[in-house]
Amino acid sequence: MKLFYYPMACSLADHIALQEAGIEFQIERVDLSTKITATGQNFKDITAKGYVPALELDDGEVLTENIAILDWVASRFPQLGVSGNLGRSRLLEALTYISTEVHGSFRGIFHAGSDQEKTQARIEIQKRFEFMAQDFKSDYLFGDAATVADFYLFVMLLWAERFKIGTPQVLVAFRERVRDREAVKVAMEAEGIH
Repeated sequence: MKLFYYPMACSLADHIALQEAGIEFQIERVDLSTKITATGQNFKDITAKGYVPALELDDGEVLTENIAILDWVASRFPQLGVSGNLGRSRLLEALTYISTEVHGSFRGIFHAGSDQEKTQARIEIQKRFEFMAQDFKSDYLFGDAATVADFYLFVMLLWAERFKIGTPQVLVAFRERVRDREAVKVAMEAEGIH
């Protein structure tokens, strides 16, 4: 199994989840500007989408998109999912919010042309974090145990830290708690993130 990634991209969430699950896998960096992997492959031959993450499974199938990969990990390693009748639905609900609302709002930071657009994006990101913080009552999103959704949120909080976007204190504490997990340290070191 191989995870195609770019350092500090959203693929870090998948890298952490795979580490937490204890799955045996390899990683391969992708140059997002040239679409060439570290071993010289054309990344577009792996996924026509041309962006990370992409997880090549042992049977050669390629899975893309954070929600799909993180759901795949949680379905095989239930300790990284959410239990109960609506557990999987609640997990997908959280992953979707993080992906569409939080991650999507960063597009304005990464790709906006004007200072006004970047300012508006920062405001939107802060609102999304404030919304998430209001019901945050445990160490992690769903209680005392980390799920794949926590790893995705963690990456979004790293981005907020990088761009100096105001974040509620409860989420700052969460970010530092997740950063201290052994699997997170291993993944970040492997990607050269300090």
